[in-house]
Amino acid sequence: MPDGDYPVQFSVDYPHRPLNRLTTAFRIFTAIPILILLAAIGGGVARLGPGTVAAGGSGLLVLPPLLMILFRRKYPRWWFDWNLELLRFSNRIYVYLALMDDRYPSTEDGQSVRLDFPYPDAERDLNRWLPLVKWFLAIPHYIVLVALWLLAFFCVVIAWFAVLFTGRYPEGLFGIVESVIRWGNRVTAYAFLLVTDRYPPFSFN
Repeated sequence: MPDGDYPVQFSVDYPHRPLNRLTTAFRIFTAIPILILLAAIGGGVARLGPGTVAAGGSGLLVLPPLLMILFRRKYPRWWFDWNLELLRFSNRIYVYLALMDDRYPSTEDGQSVRLDFPYPDAERDLNRWLPLVKWFLAIPHYIVLVALWLLAFFCVVIAWFAVLFTGRYPEGLFGIVESVIRWGNRVTAYAFLLVTDRYPPFSFN
């Protein structure tokens, strides 16, 4: 279970039912339409784990909130809502690609994926200068995440065979992949979405 103390919370419901073997076998192909839609929303982006990150006005908003926090000590609510909902949508797609859910990713409903973080009071909760260096402070996490995403990839490959033969996703592998995605979301929220000044924990929980 995720650590309830950290402001960025992420979890995926484990499917206690047989998963669809046919769509699992061809998941990389069935996901193409929703990936095209995500790309259309994201525009020109750089990616960090489960989150799509953009420095401009498409995809996740990074530079505009940074400037508002720096100069006005504000984080417009609709910018926050846009980032949160787009990150939720992206995570539903990544969970689908990771074979953790065989339901096609919804553009609106949360389905099995839960991601949340509180709306910050920029004047009270956020240091106005820290957004300038958060991306740099998170470098140790980037290094760890490279190894973790490689681990998650191999877990998904093993799970692919397991689902094809048994219809079930091994719970241990499911927990590892879920934890890696959670880790990436916390780093994205801290370093790029700038919704918290609390440094992400080096933890699977």
